[in-house]
Amino acid sequence: MIQNEIILETRGLTKEFRGFTAVSGVNLSVRRGTIHALIGPNGAGKTTCFNLLTKFLEPTSGQIVFNGIDITREKPAEIARRGVIRSFQISAVFPHMTALQNVRVGLQRQLGTSFYFWRSERSLTELNGRAMELLEQVGLGDFADTATVELSYGRKRALEIATTLSMEPEVMLLDEPTQGMGHEDVDRVTALIKKVSAGRTILMVEHNMNVIAGISDTITVLQRGEVLAEGTYSEVSKNPLVMQAYMGSVDAALQGAHG
Repeated sequence: MIQNEIILETRGLTKEFRGFTAVSGVNLSVRRGTIHALIGPNGAGKTTCFNLLTKFLEPTSGQIVFNGIDITREKPAEIARRGVIRSFQISAVFPHMTALQNVRVGLQRQLGTSFYFWRSERSLTELNGRAMELLEQVGLGDFADTATVELSYGRKRALEIATTLSMEPEVMLLDEPTQGMGHEDVDRVTALIKKVSAGRTILMVEHNMNVIAGISDTITVLQRGEVLAEGTYSEVSKNPLVMQAYMGSVDAALQGAHG
């Protein structure tokens, strides 16, 4: 397997809403085994891109290709079964279940027994070993029997990553994984993302530039639904167009003050 092989690709991906173009002709190439960040100012089209990739939205035009197969017309469940699994911006776990029970739900889905909630508890205990492994992997081994509602925000996000991992993703889509976190939780979740990236591909939308600088292999910058720049953090951060997109209003104000 070639390290640089493209696993997920969009070709001319476009989404229009009643005359407003949210995503316009986006060509995205995500290399297998890398962490690829999608960044841009508010309203740049990042979340719309994620919604298109997972088919929560239908593209107006363009193609989505996964492992060389055109998946543009597939349904969200079909794409998930292929191994493109999304972790949501708002923590998507069951608050009154324990951490272990949450991961077990993800494992059930993978077994194809999803939502058989009438099955006896005993029949699900076969999943406990794997569920515990996943909790240990994300640093939650000691919280297996804790109700999710009692976990800190950062630990809830770690649990969400564990439930995403339980579905054996080939590509993990992480939507703002550190949003709303304090410094300590940001560091913990960043280290966790780096750890779980081993042997899989991660595409993430993230606002925190320190997180992106620390773990991203490739960064794509969107502005007004179009690709503005792409490259490593050092390349993108020095790009005048990117600096202008993020700082344009500040620079203009300073120039006005000096003018």
